[in-house]
Amino acid sequence: IDRTNRQQHATTMMVARILSTLFFLSSSLFLVTNGFVPKHMVAHHRAPPLFMSDNDDNAVASTSDQAVLGVFGSVSAVIVFYSEFTLKTTGCGLPAGPFGLLGAAEGISYLSIVGFVAWSLYTKVKTGQGLPAGPAGLLGAAEGLSFLAAVAGIAVLGFQILDYGYIPNAVPVEGGICS
Repeated sequence: IDRTNRQQHATTMMVARILSTLFFLSSSLFLVTNGFVPKHMVAHHRAPPLFMSDNDDNAVASTSDQAVLGVFGSVSAVIVFYSEFTLKTTGCGLPAGPFGLLGAAEGISYLSIVGFVAWSLYTKVKTGQGLPAGPAGLLGAAEGLSFLAAVAGIAVLGFQILDYGYIPNAVPVEGGICS
């Protein structure tokens, strides 16, 4: 019983940290984009945006960057889908794999999904449109798969709590349930 209480407390603390971080980031983004930041705190020189194309002011990224990001995002989404399937069926995420490479790929993939969703939402708010389709539709596919993986992740999180009563640690603990 004591072990269950510790796991529930750890899960509650992790969720609280995630929510407070998301609140901080979203409120900071809101304040900066809506001009509520005092002028002395805003840099006078702006660096050029990342991934901007030189020949098209409306482009989110150059064509080659769109292709690379589309492939990376799509592969990341596939890894996240497999991780979510494994989590749903076993109650634990992917094993670390040889030299921790599978676990690292899983972690980077989850971060890239969050990045794609955030980038897409930012672009949608800023321009009124989502990300462009990109060459061969790769960037659009990565965007769609990222949103699908995020929604599936929320569903799997709910099932994880209902089915197993805990959320596994991001890094397995020796002697823990998912070690």
